[in-house]
Amino acid sequence: MASEEELFASVDALLEEEPQLPPPAERARLREAAGITQARLATALRSTTQTVKNWENGRSEPKPPRLEAYQRLLNGWAARFPAHGTAPAAPSPAPAPQTPATFTGPAAPEPEVEETPAQQAPAVTAAPEPPAARPAASRRPAAKKAVKSAVDPRFPHGPLAVLDGDGSAYGVNGIVLDCPATTVVELVEWTLKESGLGAAKLNRNGKDSDPLIVLTASAAMKLGLPERLEGHEQRRSLRLPEDHPVVKQVMKAKWKLTQRGFGPWARIYRKVQDRERQCVQLAILSWDALDERSWPGVGDMDAADVARVLGIYASRVITPRGSTAVSGLELMTALRPPTKAVQDPASGNWVPGYNPGSLGSEPMDPAPPEARPEHPVAQGWTGGFLNEEAYQWVRDPKLLSDEECLLPWAVGLDLNTAFLAAAARLTVGLSGPDHFHHPAFNPKIPGSWLVDLSHVEIDPRLPSPFTPTGERPTGPAWYQTHTVAYAQELGHNVAPIEAYLRRETGAYLDPWHDRLKTAYVDTLADLGVTKDLSDTEFLAAMERHKEVDPALTAVLSAIKGTVKGGIGKLREGPQGKKYRDGETWPALQRPTWRPDIRAAVISKARVNMHRKLLKMADMTGLYPLAVLSDCVVYPSPGRSPMDFLPYAASGKPQPGGFRLGPTPGLAKLEGVQEMSWAVDLMEKGLNPARHIKGGDAVLDEGE
Repeated sequence: MASEEELFASVDALLEEEPQLPPPAERARLREAAGITQARLATALRSTTQTVKNWENGRSEPKPPRLEAYQRLLNGWAARFPAHGTAPAAPSPAPAPQTPATFTGPAAPEPEVEETPAQQAPAVTAAPEPPAARPAASRRPAAKKAVKSAVDPRFPHGPLAVLDGDGSAYGVNGIVLDCPATTVVELVEWTLKESGLGAAKLNRNGKDSDPLIVLTASAAMKLGLPERLEGHEQRRSLRLPEDHPVVKQVMKAKWKLTQRGFGPWARIYRKVQDRERQCVQLAILSWDALDERSWPGVGDMDAADVARVLGIYASRVITPRGSTAVSGLELMTALRPPTKAVQDPASGNWVPGYNPGSLGSEPMDPAPPEARPEHPVAQGWTGGFLNEEAYQWVRDPKLLSDEECLLPWAVGLDLNTAFLAAAARLTVGLSGPDHFHHPAFNPKIPGSWLVDLSHVEIDPRLPSPFTPTGERPTGPAWYQTHTVAYAQELGHNVAPIEAYLRRETGAYLDPWHDRLKTAYVDTLADLGVTKDLSDTEFLAAMERHKEVDPALTAVLSAIKGTVKGGIGKLREGPQGKKYRDGETWPALQRPTWRPDIRAAVISKARVNMHRKLLKMADMTGLYPLAVLSDCVVYPSPGRSPMDFLPYAASGKPQPGGFRLGPTPGLAKLEGVQEMSWAVDLMEKGLNPARHIKGGDAVLDEGE
């Protein structure tokens, strides 16, 4: 005889089994008996009409938590509408006719129409109240502005999905798709034909975003990919060898890979047919597709949370296309497409034509002084190069006064997305450079000017605004327009010797700036840092904002990485040990390889910083200890920036200097250390601005 323990174990095993549904034909009978259409049932279960059809013809089965909800509904119907010849069961509480009790949030109704195979949507699982086993996915409410409310009917399931090893593809808004693919080729076909993934173009003349599938380690291995990519090369150049079975499989199915091959970010495509673009992007998490520096903590999140992070980023910025730097560059093109449809006067046909305000579709050589030294146009050039870079300056410790040394604290201020603020209403060149000798300076013309600014006197307690090191120029040098205009603004004569200027100009970066500014401000607001806070409240909110929601914190970091990386990509250099000076490299084939635009952004950002430093000295008599890009360190009588920032008698910040706030160009607290700590670093030739946040200095940092 079985023991009580064995019997209980058997019963527990039965209880743990998944609910058993009636046969597919009975499911359809019960629904029809209740007078419910397939579309209405799909809406109630937050699924799709095609998925319900699949359940009723036996092609697929629902998965938890939808499985339990569907069974509850069918049981209720079975009690009310028994099969012919069966006595009705005792009445039981009727379930909600459209939305099961375990589900929250209505879904948009779907029309009941027949779908072609190309339109068929997969099974969808929408997460209800979070199960205990998945706290990370739902312990916080979704951000209010995380995803746009309008849904493109062509892409009902959003821009991307994160595929797990069990075939669940987690999308935005809690959607989970059932993905039956067991190979990469099947995954590509499913994504394009059944997933309903993608995103509408950001500009009427642009292109829709290709769907993105992010693979977890278990999903990658299920598809025949290695869990990790190993090698001794740089991570960015790692890829599967051409003879790998998955690569062969892709080629055999007549799909193509881009030149970067099958790496952490892989694009699989076919040539456009009948104007239909066929391209899917894959990102493999275990291959470090999401860099920890730009996406902090995301690599350790589960699939649902990764989908949430990337979904918010996609809705506010762009569907990720690679690193945040790559996405920043792609966003420029998406918002300012190079071409638009124009009518050919001769034939009357619509053909691609130049889109005014864009950079066009062909790459453009820079002027020799704007190029990198290894660039083909710079070979043999001996006239010097543009050196518009961010500040790396430390004040000479000998210029510290006794009063400054006696102050107890060194306080670091960081300007929010300083490069983004500099991109606002920035006029850049759209055409190629023209060469001029002894031109009259015009601050409205973007370009590069050879000017001698060595005569300009600057207080030695401030950095020179004309060099990244803050040192005074020693003779003629090349400067971007904003730098020369600032010398003129300071009251000094400028007499250009030579210039490379652009006749066609425009505010190319305006839509890029506007979209990223909105994304940055909205994400900070979701973290509790809003524009209406007082300075005291702002500092307190910034101190705790990273603890509010790790997902939104990662999005904020990615937005900042998109700004800096996108600007940096405008002057991307060659990669690889085999490169030789004078050879071209892949980045030069892009119309967005524009070092002159990068120089304009950095020049304006550095000038903006110096203007604030100068105004602070005029208003408060305070001078910085050090500057590193968008971070400045001041001596202070207290630990708060409010102890030294200038305020009017009314309590409002004085205009012109540094101001606290959450928008680009305003400042936040970067860190606080003892003044003796800062002086010690300065005497060692190190930059306190580099270490003010953490405090520890690395003596061999190369400064």
